[in-house]
Amino acid sequence: MYKTLALLTLSLCAWIAPAHALDITPYSAQVLQAKQQAGERVSLHFHAPWCPTCRAQDKVFKTFQGDASVPGTLLLVDYDTERDLKREMNVRSQATLIVFQGKTQISRSGGVTDPEQLRAELTKPN
Repeated sequence: MYKTLALLTLSLCAWIAPAHALDITPYSAQVLQAKQQAGERVSLHFHAPWCPTCRAQDKVFKTFQGDASVPGTLLLVDYDTERDLKREMNVRSQATLIVFQGKTQISRSGGVTDPEQLRAELTKPN
């Protein structure tokens, strides 16, 4: 009985934990607006496929998926095609990360590839 209950509890914990971990998805204005309206942590990663720094950042971000200590949603913004958003957010170079809590900007960084620095940016308190 206790083994069954313990296995069930562990299974549920493993299933529930990733729901609060970093979610990485392509940018859409609707997703950004919904996350901000809900007051959630949402980040914009302005990246380009030709950018070696962006590729290094992408590898680091992928290691945060499934890590409950890095909550929120990371929206991947195509630096080459999202010109209006770049203007609106005053983004002047690829490899830029902007973190919001709701509509409040929490942090902004550019060109950072160190995993601990990126973790700190994504988890910075309000």
